[in-house]
Amino acid sequence: MCLRGADMDYPSQAYHFHWQGIEIAVTYKSKWNANTHLEVRSLAPDRAPLTISSEGWRSYFHPMGTIDAHGGDVIAQVTAWLDGEATKPEWQAHIARNKQGELF
Repeated sequence: MCLRGADMDYPSQAYHFHWQGIEIAVTYKSKWNANTHLEVRSLAPDRAPLTISSEGWRSYFHPMGTIDAHGGDVIAQVTAWLDGEATKPEWQAHIARNKQGELF
């Protein structure tokens, strides 16, 4: 007999997609019968800054069912998160610096 304990992990789901010229990997996994874990990482260029992380990697826990409540499409949800953060002045400044190139 197999019992699911409170610390039971579920199989993870892996996704790859491109956003603004960056290849991104996402791992989505339910944990502990209560939370879901998203790991978002830029692959190419490696560790390229993202709107949600200047280091190109973000770990995020949220209540189970959050993605499902918004249509269930992990890539669409992460893309919406990235796009939403891309409107902020910090990201716009990052884009402007990279278009112009830095001299120093």
